[in-house]
Amino acid sequence: MSGGLQAPSFWWRPPGPAAFALAPFGWIYGGITARRMAREPVYTAAVPVICVGNFTVGGTGKTPFALALAELLRARGESPVFLTRGYGGRLSGGPPVLLDPARHGPRDAGDEPLLLAAGGPVVIAADRAAGARLAETLGSVILMDDGLQNPALTKTVSLALVDAASGTGNGFCLPAGPLRAPVERQLAHVDALVTIGDGTAAQPAEAAARAQGLPVFRASLAAREARWLKGMRVLAFAGIGRPERFAQSLRSAGAEVADTRFFGDHHAFTEREAQALLDRAAQQGLALVTTAKDRVRLGAGDGSGALARLAEITQVLDVEMRPEDPQGLAAFLEARLSQGASPHS
Repeated sequence: MSGGLQAPSFWWRPPGPAAFALAPFGWIYGGITARRMAREPVYTAAVPVICVGNFTVGGTGKTPFALALAELLRARGESPVFLTRGYGGRLSGGPPVLLDPARHGPRDAGDEPLLLAAGGPVVIAADRAAGARLAETLGSVILMDDGLQNPALTKTVSLALVDAASGTGNGFCLPAGPLRAPVERQLAHVDALVTIGDGTAAQPAEAAARAQGLPVFRASLAAREARWLKGMRVLAFAGIGRPERFAQSLRSAGAEVADTRFFGDHHAFTEREAQALLDRAAQQGLALVTTAKDRVRLGAGDGSGALARLAEITQVLDVEMRPEDPQGLAAFLEARLSQGASPHS
């Protein structure tokens, strides 16, 4: 969840008193978002735009999936450029900026743009139309990380990611649940669904997508190299949308997750929190392990103190997104890109 806040646990359970009490506010929020999504775009880029979004707040793997798409596109001769809001960074609210990893740190750009930079040029812009004007000069296709609910830019293809383990939660809109708008209203702006990971919670969304004639793809997050974790006792800490998925990945790699410390999405670590993590790990004789996204944010300090020490000794579980049918996904994208703008835009 954005803003460093953790999502309420009742969002991911069958609707109860809290969800029903907040439901009227959710109807208002979801209705406003749905109407905004239906607005006419204000700008059509000179190159195709692929939007990687989701129906809910919180993490579903959009950034690693965008990186996987970039790899597929490069293999077919395209030059992808990422367009992202750069949440949590000082550059987000200003004019469009081409990320320079040598000059821009996490305080400037946020965490996700610095991860995306491994896959190509990154343009940071809260104004997606203005950002697209810059991005279209840098490559042959724009990959927009998030922005399904943003109508400013015409999208050639819109992909909605759904976590197979959590689905769309309790099915309610903010603040009663995690949805940004009702699923059926959002599906009207989607060209394909992508289910991430294992589980059955995404089946209702898959059924709704297929009922509208939309293809459903599957993908999973997998560790690049995790043999070093086998038998290791770790303290896992993270500030991401679904941190329990990170802990499960560690267990799957053979680590013993003896302790955890989870924060809200995009969490900005403090010196006090860093020292507490160092002390906690030392007291229990545990190795500190985090995500690549969190490791980026640990570099936001001044190079000294507890944050610097935590960044120095913490190890990273590096993961990548693996589409189940990369050839089928690539063929779908090629067909859509050749057709031009999506009718859902």
